Amino acid sequence: MVRALVPIPDVSLMDAFLVSLGVVTLAEIGDKTQLLAFVLAARFRRPWPVIAGIAVATLLNHGIAGWFGIFLSGLADAQWLRWLIGASFLLFAAWALIPDRLDDDEQRVTGSAGAFVATAIAFFLVEIGDKTQVATVALAAAYQSLFAVTLGTSLGLLLVNVPAVALGEGVTRRLPMTWIRRSAAASFAGLGIATLAGWIGI
Repeated sequence: MVRALVPIPDVSLMDAFLVSLGVVTLAEIGDKTQLLAFVLAARFRRPWPVIAGIAVATLLNHGIAGWFGIFLSGLADAQWLRWLIGASFLLFAAWALIPDRLDDDEQRVTGSAGAFVATAIAFFLVEIGDKTQVATVALAAAYQSLFAVTLGTSLGLLLVNVPAVALGEGVTRRLPMTWIRRSAAASFAGLGIATLAGWIGI
């Protein structure tokens, strides 16, 4: 009777959400989009429009990335896809160990528009080709869940960037960045191994 009244969540969807959330949260700390969040917070000094712009840009960017991942998965044989995604996660593990920096061109994309519009445009553009966007493609292809992966990766990015906007760069300077990068790399490596071993269903 209780089972009939209380919906039981799909474990695979919960897995997709939690893995996407955890991996992107770790990978985003010290990422160039977090550096951009510091720049935007200092420029506009209006946290809520900046946070709203980050949320909109991230959901749109990661939604497109997740859709693309599922689209790509339909073009490849399952065995080849497993090897491709597994190898991608292992490459992300190496990528996560490299500290990011925001170059001059990326700092200039903040523009002269209002805080919300400038943030949304800047975050969307800077996130293109970033490791969290590429990871979203791979996670969506692996888990075949646009909603769970997009929600997880977007929330992970927000969990890191909202405090960055609200509290400033001093918070990040107190974090053990080397160990955080190593943890992110270990998470990606674990996903790669799990995918290659067939523990993540594709």
